[in-house]
Amino acid sequence: MAYCCKCDNEFFVALFALSLFCTIFVLCKNNRLVGFRDFDKNNLQMQRVDEFYMRRCLQLARCAVGSTSPNPQVGAVIVCDERIIGEGYHIRAGEPHAEVNAVRSVAPTDRHLLPQSTIYVTLEPCSHYGKTPPCCDLIIKEGIRRVVIGTTDNNECVKGAGIARMKKAGIEVVVGVLENECYAINRPFFTYNRLARPAVTLKWAQTADGFIDVGREGGAPLHISTPVSQVAVHKLRSRHDAILVGTRTALLDNPSLNLRHWTGRVPLRLVIDRAGVLPVGLNLFDGSFPTVIYTQKTIDGKFGKNVEQVELDFSGDILLQILAHLHSLKVQSLLVEGGAKLLQSFIDASLWDCARVEVNPSLVVRSGVAAPVLPENSLVSREKCDGNEILLFSR
Repeated sequence: MAYCCKCDNEFFVALFALSLFCTIFVLCKNNRLVGFRDFDKNNLQMQRVDEFYMRRCLQLARCAVGSTSPNPQVGAVIVCDERIIGEGYHIRAGEPHAEVNAVRSVAPTDRHLLPQSTIYVTLEPCSHYGKTPPCCDLIIKEGIRRVVIGTTDNNECVKGAGIARMKKAGIEVVVGVLENECYAINRPFFTYNRLARPAVTLKWAQTADGFIDVGREGGAPLHISTPVSQVAVHKLRSRHDAILVGTRTALLDNPSLNLRHWTGRVPLRLVIDRAGVLPVGLNLFDGSFPTVIYTQKTIDGKFGKNVEQVELDFSGDILLQILAHLHSLKVQSLLVEGGAKLLQSFIDASLWDCARVEVNPSLVVRSGVAAPVLPENSLVSREKCDGNEILLFSR
């Protein structure tokens, strides 16, 4: 039988590896490799500490929900020797960023601790000049030795440049702590930069048997929501940059699309009116808040202040045209409230990101306007609100 040197070599290599593994196992079992065990323990402990302070950053970031667009929500915390010496968040667009507010909050008696500190921030510090200077330059200037980041910034002006600049300055940078949570609070911001369109949320209420309204040509709409769930809807509006309805919804419901039951910034009101049939007396055209009409042909002098007409090519895809126009306005989030045909068109075109569906379990009408149909397996959660059920979907 032929002798195979290669087979013998492979055998001895495997035998050596097995012997080494057994030795390490025995030593670990007898606590002989203390350095290795402590290293793993210390790493785990540091990870838990980082996550603890990052959760505080997330709490701070949420304080500015609905007020920072087109900027992201960001929170920052500065820690030295397990003590928070400074914290802050980005309050609104055009004002100082979270890192700046955190540094400014440090007491004069603690400023000497900055070079020994770690700054935690939910989003990569910016590296470009906008309405404020780069935050990464401030961190370098203050001599902060360690930076822990939730998620990178996908804005073309940043995209890792802030991290690279801090590393070049000799700062230890850790990225990806509670990354999913830090991404989630700024989903519209990331969608806007990644897909060059606003994040689209669909919203409607339906009966237990799947209708959003009775068949009607006038009169009051079907009341599916409760007073409490209406407050939740207006809160949802306040967290979006723009809100859209179709022609039939504007005619039949005469909505104001404002925040009567919540405080905050009223979203840009949008309505589709291809043929120019909407009368000037509708609430949408009262001039109280900016409104955009998407139409096939503008009509000079028809509307008063705060109403703009934008022409679309209705022989093409108007949804893409609307989203492109909103992107040019730096609108990062769009709430689509109806009607059924408009909502279904966004679903069929896969131009939606999440949906909020309110179901009244005690209301049955047996006929009327059927609710839109979402793809199977897109339901992510359900909760109760004043007896109604709120279903949340994601694409």
